[in-house]
Amino acid sequence: MTTQPSPVAPEPVVPPEPVTVPEPGVVPEPVTVPVPDEPVPSEIGERLGDEIEAELSAQAADPVAQPAARPAEAGEWRGVVLVTGTDTDVGKTIVTSAIVAAAQAAGLRVAVIKPGQTGTADGAPTDIDLINRLAGPATARTLASYPDPLAPLAAAKVAHLAPLELYEVVDAVRAEAEKHDLVLVEGAGGLLVPMGVRPSGDPWTFADLATTLGVNTIVVSRAGLGTLNHTALTLEALGRRGVQAGVILGAWPAEPELVHWANLSELLPHLVGALPDGAGAMEPGVFRRSAPGWLTPALYGVLDDWRVWADEVS
Repeated sequence: MTTQPSPVAPEPVVPPEPVTVPEPGVVPEPVTVPVPDEPVPSEIGERLGDEIEAELSAQAADPVAQPAARPAEAGEWRGVVLVTGTDTDVGKTIVTSAIVAAAQAAGLRVAVIKPGQTGTADGAPTDIDLINRLAGPATARTLASYPDPLAPLAAAKVAHLAPLELYEVVDAVRAEAEKHDLVLVEGAGGLLVPMGVRPSGDPWTFADLATTLGVNTIVVSRAGLGTLNHTALTLEALGRRGVQAGVILGAWPAEPELVHWANLSELLPHLVGALPDGAGAMEPGVFRRSAPGWLTPALYGVLDDWRVWADEVS
């Protein structure tokens, strides 16, 4: 006989707990969330807060962080470098632009300062405008502008404007030097042109700025007849003041003559660069790619053999 299994009693159904609805006018008690008995150590909280604050401050001050410049190589000119000339219209602005382009291609942060810009009445592009177009430095500043095409101090007097004060210029240059690897300061005219006044009221020249700052100076020279005397006088004036200087030819002709080669030979011990005539009219991209080939390694270029250079340009 088959044994039938005993029937299994169904499990009792437990009714859900009733939902308590508070009576009108009665505020339910808040839910209490348990917290650890031991608080977070204060030094950990303070350190974390400091780190967050520092990170936020850094992001606010420098939203686009710049890469650090490469270490300086032996012989490179870093810090503040002045750019003067043997005369006006010798190519100082184009040379300054070339140094900017070469230095930035080498990974440096570069600033340019023009203490005194004159001749602005005609509305033509200024020297800083040209430098920005050709080379695009990280910073470019003109400290004072005057309408008449004269030496800065004379232009200030004629226009009844405040002249450049020497130590205000020094402070401006040093402030940029704290934020950049290379600061180029372009003068006006030649080395001994009156630029402005000292606190005493006496005039100061670009040579005075070089000695006050104690920095290297570029002398931009012509390539043609008469340049040997003008360059020698400028170098002698700087040498007597204890200022180290190098020479750059501002416009080497496309078809050099005997006088140009003779001058090149005489100036060779001082040369740190030579730009082709018409470089300022180049398209900016071509200018920036070409600039290192016009300068020696001291100025972030690749011109390390003047014989090879002479063969290429002749």
